Order: sequence, then structure tokens, then C-alpha cells
Amino acid sequence: MSVTQLGAEQRGERILAVLGTAFGGLLAADPAAFRARFRRMAGSASAFYRGTACLFYDDLEREYGGPATGPYLDERTSRVWIHGDLHTESFGTYLDSTGRLVLHVTGFDEAYVGPFTWDLRRFAASVALFGHAKALSDDRITELVRIYAGAYRERVHALATGAKNDETPPFTLDTAEGPLLDALRDARSLTRSGLLDSLTEIRDFERRFAPGSGAVDLDAAARYKVLAAFDGYLETLPESSLAHPDSYRVKDVVGRRGVGAGPAGPPSYDILLEGGSDALEHDVVIRLGRARTPAVSPHVDDTAVRGYFQHEGHRAVVSRRALQAHADPWLGWTELDGAGQLVAEVSPYAVDLDWSDIDEPEEIAAVVADLGRVTATAHAAAGDRSGHSLVPFSTERAIDAAIAADEEGFADLLVDFAHGYGARARADHRIFVDLFRGGRVPGLDG
Repeated sequence: MSVTQLGAEQRGERILAVLGTAFGGLLAADPAAFRARFRRMAGSASAFYRGTACLFYDDLEREYGGPATGPYLDERTSRVWIHGDLHTESFGTYLDSTGRLVLHVTGFDEAYVGPFTWDLRRFAASVALFGHAKALSDDRITELVRIYAGAYRERVHALATGAKNDETPPFTLDTAEGPLLDALRDARSLTRSGLLDSLTEIRDFERRFAPGSGAVDLDAAARYKVLAAFDGYLETLPESSLAHPDSYRVKDVVGRRGVGAGPAGPPSYDILLEGGSDALEHDVVIRLGRARTPAVSPHVDDTAVRGYFQHEGHRAVVSRRALQAHADPWLGWTELDGAGQLVAEVSPYAVDLDWSDIDEPEEIAAVVADLGRVTATAHAAAGDRSGHSLVPFSTERAIDAAIAADEEGFADLLVDFAHGYGARARADHRIFVDLFRGGRVPGLDG
């Protein structure tokens, strides 16, 4: 066996070990669903990277030390609310609690408290993978990562020094350009009636969930448990969300598979509510689903952080409210069968940023710069003004001061990591495909 083959064999064993720890229990419970998930991961290096945050953080801890270790990290910048799985596909639209459509980070399953540079490293490596897939040169990729770092740095500094709201606006229909504006316009073209028509039907002058489309009827015992969990959820909502109690009248409940974490996960439940008025087009669907343990949490050795959360549902909601200003007013948590659950609206206005037609380097650069600004805004939102005692300081000022100590090295750090880890992720993807094809993934055939 050559040295290269030996290295691949050892790396393959590490990949299997990490995936086994992260997914072993769920895989054993539903191997068919995980077979489908792993086949999607096998489709490209980027898909593999997006599905293996657990491997990314295992590598970071083994090779870059604990949370307080590394450039730009101290006791404060190692304790920032982070997205946890930031990559090029982590951005999209949402309708905030003030009624504005905003393009922001989305998908908060992995959100936690940790080093701010971990989000930046993960995004930078995804840029390298994206650039490689678009056949961009290494120099172009370097330029993109530097643009992202520069835009992040500029926005953090502006927020830290008290820039006015009109100088650092969110990306909305009034302020966004290019593909970000396209996503917002696509979201605006969607309607609540369209979403309701896809999930429900009207029977005897009342709306009910329609059969099919992944809906699973619940027996009386299961329905009772879900409604009891719903009562617990109501207690977690802010007072402003409860101004109209009739909005929370339950019309129907169904189980679902193949949503949230995908088919490779526990069931979730959809609850149909009255919404803002008696009009059937104002009905609201909320989804109750088990929140999973974020990949970053085993690598953050902080008892104060670990002990802050009641369960993973609580953690997911608190993190989302911290990172996303004016978050979903239906957002809350509860427990079901002893497990923490995240509850949120099934929004008709959620559109992912579409990269499929973003090919020209200049357009890619403009989008990457905007995403740097979005990332900085998310990190800044999750500080002392977020209302959570776990991060009781101005994160933007802490990050700004840390970067200011070595301005020149900041972009270099991300560029070096992007190329190095991007190459590793491509190699890991090839190893994973060979393992999967060879029947080496425990519990799954190739």
C-alpha cells in the first residue's frame, strides 16, 4: 500500500468514526432514509461538505485547538452566537415580525455559542468548493475570499462604531441588488393562499390538512400528545405574539416525514391554526419538530453555555432569535416524548438564494461581498442588545477590536484556510464515495 493509499485509508476510518458518532443512532433507526441522504452527499464535494459539519468541527478541534485558541480569539470573541453551519447555501429570505421581507442567514439547526472565526472559516471553505465547481482559478477564489473578509470587516467596524441604521441597512426589497433582490422578489410573488392550497383543502366550510403530500394521520393518543406539547409551546411565546389568542385555535394536526432534517430524522408534526382572522386565507401552519444536537456543541468546552439551555429546542429558538433580528413571531419551543422540539411557522415567503445562474466572476464577487455584510450583521445582532444573558456584551465591538489588532492577517487567515480545507473536503468526498460504494458505511449497503 502506497503512502497516499495509507493516508486515504486512515482518513476514511476517521470519517466513518465521526459520521458514526453523529448519525449512528438515527441511521440504525432508519437506514433507508440515510441511504438516500448519503447518496445526495455523494453527489458533489459541496453536498458532502454541507452534510458533514460534524467532520468539519472535529477537524477544527484536532488541528486548531479549542474555542479560545487561534488568531482573533479571546474570552469574548470565542463566545459569540454563531450560525454553526455557514456556507454558500445558508442564505435566503424570511418575513420578519414587522412585515418586511429580509434576506439573511437561514437554517439555525447548528446555531450555538462559539468562536466567530469558525463561521468565517466554514464559509470561506465553501467558497473554495463553489469556485472549484465553477472552474474558477485559485487566484479568483483567493480574490473572492478576500472580498468576503473585507466586507465582513467593514460592516463589523461600522456597527461597532455606531453607524446609523441607514448606513448599515438589512437587505430588503428597497436595498438589495442583483441575485439577492431576485430572491426577495421571488419571495414577494409567493402567497399564503398558495402554501395553504399545497398542504390543505376546504371541507364543510373549514380548512383541513389534505391527505397525501407526506401527511400522516394521527390516532387519538398521538394527537393528544401533540396538543399537550402545543400547550407547552404557547407558554414560550413573547407577549407580543399572544395579543390575539384566537389566532392559536387549532383546526387540524398531522404527522409528517421527510421535512426539516430530511427523511433521515424523527417525525415532525404540522398544526393548522386559525391565524389572524376568520378568513380561510389567513390560516397559519406551524411545524413542530425535534431539534438535534448541533455539531459544534461537543467542541465548545463551556459549562455556562451547556447549562444555559433547557434542551435542544430551547437552544435552537434562543439562537435563532439572537442571530435573526425581528424573528418569526410564531417561533417557540416545547417538549414531546422527552425531547426538545422547535416550533416555527411553515412560511410561504422562504426562498433560498439561487446560485445556479451566478457564473460571472464580477457577479459572484458582488454576492459574496453582500453575504459578508449579512454575516457581520448576524454576529452583531447576537450581542448585548439581543436580550440574552449568555452573551452579555457587544459582539461587534469585541470582534472589531480583535480584527483591528492584526488587520493584514485577517483575510490571509481565511484565504489559507479556504484553499487548504477546500482541497481536503474534495479529497474527503472522493474517500466517502469509495467507502459508500464499497459497503464500508456501517448499516448501509453501497
